[in-house]
Parts: sequence; structure tokens; C-alpha cells
Amino acid sequence: MWNTFILDPMINALLFLYQLLGHNFALAIIMFTVLIRVLTFPLTYQQQKSTQKQQKLMQSKEWQDVQKKYAKDREKLASEQMRMYKEAGANPLGGCLPTLVQLPILIGLYQAIMRTLGASPLQLIDLTRHIYEFFPNATSLIPIDNHFLWMNLAQPERLFLPFLPTFGIPVLAILVLITTWFSQKLITPPTADPQSSQMTRMMNLYMPVLLGYFALTFSSGLSVYFVVSNLLAIAQYALMGKVDVRRALGLKPAVKAVK
Repeated sequence: MWNTFILDPMINALLFLYQLLGHNFALAIIMFTVLIRVLTFPLTYQQQKSTQKQQKLMQSKEWQDVQKKYAKDREKLASEQMRMYKEAGANPLGGCLPTLVQLPILIGLYQAIMRTLGASPLQLIDLTRHIYEFFPNATSLIPIDNHFLWMNLAQPERLFLPFLPTFGIPVLAILVLITTWFSQKLITPPTADPQSSQMTRMMNLYMPVLLGYFALTFSSGLSVYFVVSNLLAIAQYALMGKVDVRRALGLKPAVKAVK
């Protein structure tokens, strides 16, 4: 079922885009990322709308009053918070579904990239088994040209400069870390609850480091997907008119924690 519904469609989509875009696999990955964003737009849009409602709610006087009133009664506080979430039409767990949807996409894309970029005879034979029979001339596209700029898209990316011939700079990994951190900070709502605030800070640190590690160790084709996906997420949020760069960079206070 994994091959039928995830891996095979991704491999054939990448090959089709590769053929359509002049045999440029990096452009194929970028266009594939755009298509994924378009397909998951309803989910991410609802997530971002819910996030905006949470931000507005947590900055309201009513929310602050409830935090102070039930500061010593955690059960009653949680009950009142859920009531206010419901009345505001905000879902505190609204960000989970898009994340769960992204997980099989990431795993499938990594496998699709590695199989599509296979160069050995056994890898090429395995790749042909995943190509749809009705895909015209698909086998003539392989082996895939895996080079783009200074990168081998099948290998972790490093940029070697003349004055640093033995130390490669992981440009994509740095971009993945920065764009992931910024997008997380941008779309994560502030919270007045110390425990939730601590959890949010940990997630805002954990996700960039995790994806940055993936970018360092896995194929640079996957890193291209990370960077483009993060930039599209930031652009989508900006088009909704809710980008607060000062708050995201920590230059503007969010919501004061209740003591």
C-alpha cells in the first residue's frame, strides 16, 4: 500500500516534472513542493486561521483575567480555556493534522528521490519497477542527471570554496535551519501559560535542529524540498496579512505569563 499510494505516485510525478522542466531535477523537486503545498493548502489554511484566532484570543483581556482568576486551579483553568477556544473558533490542536500529513510526504519524498537518482544497475532496475506502464518514454529518462549548481542532489550538500578547499560549507543545511526556525516562530501563537510556553520554545528549537540534521546527513534533494516548503509557508502566512516579524525575532513581547 505504501508503494501504491505514496512512493510510486511520487516517483512518477518527479519523473514527469523532470521531463517537463528540461531534465532539471532540482526544478522538478521545487515544482513538486509547490504542488504538495497546493494540495495541502486547505489544511494549512485552516491551521493558520486557527493560529491567528489563538493569537487574538491570548492577547485579549478576558483571557488574561481567566489566567489570573484560576491561576491556582489548573483543572478549572483548563476548562475555561477550552470554553474560550470553542467560543473563539480556535482549535489548540489544529497544527497537529498538517504535521501528521507532512510526515509520510517527507518519508516518501526521501525514498522517491533516492530511488529516482539511483545510478547502479540494480538501483536502475528497481526504479523501472515503480514506473507506471502508461508513462510514455519514462525509461528513456534514466539515469537522472543529479547535478544542480555545485550540488549532487543524491548526496548531502557541501560548498567547497577556493580558500576552504577541505572544509565544505553546508549552505542548504543552514538555510533549512534558519527558514524552519523563522516559519515556526512566525506561525506559533503566543501563550500565557508557563508550561505551554516552555513546550512551544522547545518545539521551536527542536524542529529546526532536527530538520537541519536531516539536511546535513540526507540527500540535498530533500534539503531543497525543506527550504522551498518553508519559504512557501512563510509566503502563505504573509499573504494572509498576519506576519509579525518583530514578534517572531523576539523584538516585541508576546503574551505575559501569569504568575
